[in-house]
Amino acid sequence: MEEASSSSDAAANNPSKFSSERYFETQSAPNNLDEEVERVREFVKFHVQSNPTKRIVLITSGGTTVPLEHNVVRFLDNFSAGTRGAASAEAFLRTNEYAVIFLHRSHSLEPFSRHYPHSTNPFLDLLAIQPSQQESSSSEHVPSTDQPLFPVLSPHPVQRQSDDQAHHVDQHQISIPIQHRPAMLSILKAHHLVHQLNLLHTISFVTVNEYLYLLRAVAKVLGEPSLGLGRRAMLYLAAAVSDFFIPQQKLSEHKIQSGKGSLVIEMDAVPKVLKDVTNEWSDQAFIVSFKLETDSSLLIPKAKAALTRYGHHLVIANELHTRKTSVLLIDREGQIEPIKMTILLVIMRLRNRWYIVWSIDISIGFVLLLHPLLDPPLVQLHLISHSLLTFIISVVT
Repeated sequence: MEEASSSSDAAANNPSKFSSERYFETQSAPNNLDEEVERVREFVKFHVQSNPTKRIVLITSGGTTVPLEHNVVRFLDNFSAGTRGAASAEAFLRTNEYAVIFLHRSHSLEPFSRHYPHSTNPFLDLLAIQPSQQESSSSEHVPSTDQPLFPVLSPHPVQRQSDDQAHHVDQHQISIPIQHRPAMLSILKAHHLVHQLNLLHTISFVTVNEYLYLLRAVAKVLGEPSLGLGRRAMLYLAAAVSDFFIPQQKLSEHKIQSGKGSLVIEMDAVPKVLKDVTNEWSDQAFIVSFKLETDSSLLIPKAKAALTRYGHHLVIANELHTRKTSVLLIDREGQIEPIKMTILLVIMRLRNRWYIVWSIDISIGFVLLLHPLLDPPLVQLHLISHSLLTFIISVVT
């Protein structure tokens, strides 16, 4: 691997652990960062000014990549289709209490369109072509073997057509078989309504570097006192973030050649920024993280350790092989709530008992008033009660 030799790169080449501060000092920001930040700020301003009670949640979704070269040919990838993040975004939007900033891996699943992924429910398979009257009365035409089976395909709308082409296209109608229409119509209506009301703002990333810079920037916007969002902000960090990376100063400039045989790669630990999110970037927000393990015996201890180390509010923990049917909710008090599909109705009844009121007093600021029958852990869970319940529904369906 090529290594930079300039003195300015000495910090990045130091094998010691990267702190978040050191990371952002030594790794370059994405080119579009300023534009993305401004768009996020305008989105937040719009909702703060148009609805003083509207909550805004930042959802991160999908996996991050770690390039092995500057001119990227090879990279390491954290697997994640983004199902949980996209489903959760829909769930937050459905409550009519949240606007959503959706920070997602490019080409991963997104809200609404996730229902028609290319691999399991291809959109084209749901469409039918109604033949023209002439075709329906004649036998099906099959080109001879010396002709192309079909014309050259273009993904772009046809700008100019000959009279023959226009006549041919007009004779055909594209339809959706009746059994698919109810589901598709409900999804399409929701999609259009959300965009009409400006409730969903999407941002994409690919690399772990892009993710970290965008997360920091968006979290800081949500935490800006001048915007006045305060405790109505939430961060729901569902992305599958790489644990290791190669600093830009250590990357090979060009494609790593395979002629030398085996390849040894030395990687640095990606800085844990959750404490920065909690204590600095969005210190008023309610913050939820996720913990995935393959060893179930490590799941609860590591989730509790994360809450102690980073000081955020809730960990949604799951084991790899049961992640789509079962999760554990672990809060600051160490309360563990196993959530499975079979107890959804029980959870929904519990949700109706949660009660919290925020009031403003000029002399003391925000005062938290608790219902005397409720314990603090339940109050904490109330802050994301809607999202938790609908998230669980989304995960298991």
